[in-house]
Amino acid sequence: MENNKTIKKIIDILSVETEGYTPTLIESIIKEYGEKPFLILICCMLSPRVKDSTTIHVCRNLLKIAKTPAKIFAIPMKDLEKIVFKTGFYKTKAKALHNVCGILLDEQQEKVPKTLEELLKLPGVGRKTANLVLGVAFGIPAICVDTHVHRISNRLGLVKTKTPKETEFALEKVLPQKYWIDWNDLLVKFGQNICTPISPWCSKCAIYKFCKRVGVKKSR
Repeated sequence: MENNKTIKKIIDILSVETEGYTPTLIESIIKEYGEKPFLILICCMLSPRVKDSTTIHVCRNLLKIAKTPAKIFAIPMKDLEKIVFKTGFYKTKAKALHNVCGILLDEQQEKVPKTLEELLKLPGVGRKTANLVLGVAFGIPAICVDTHVHRISNRLGLVKTKTPKETEFALEKVLPQKYWIDWNDLLVKFGQNICTPISPWCSKCAIYKFCKRVGVKKSR
């Protein structure tokens, strides 16, 4: 119970603290295009290993041309590679997008699956993307663990894990289900602005008193 009270306080504080921060990639996509599962899926697939500020422009350029599995599948591979070039690993990402769109056309009537098992079968879709789609697009409780969620959850001392997958399962045990969907959005924003990977801004941290600062050797 005490841990649940602490988590609630952390979430209440971060909900207010991050209000003025730059929206995450998926938050921006939803504001501009609505809560459309397919758009959330493909934009999340383009996001690994690149800043949101870069990915959002690539996503907008792609969505000007095509917004459905059929239309993206129809884009010649060379052209699709050029469109997603700035996200890095562009050949791999373009191929994954093309293959996913083909599967959705052939097997899913262009609809995005609503289960973790089905989503993970899609090429280029890992647990992070699958859980984000489940939570944000369908409102199904799921914990999306990216580098920020993994890092900050461990720094706070809520979990003690070595990989994002371990963090996901550990958080399911300590985080009340009603917070699962929001946890990613809050920690991504906080991680991008305050609880950075190297030398976090502990002097500006609104949840400092709740943090065990695990692994923090240098801060500002």
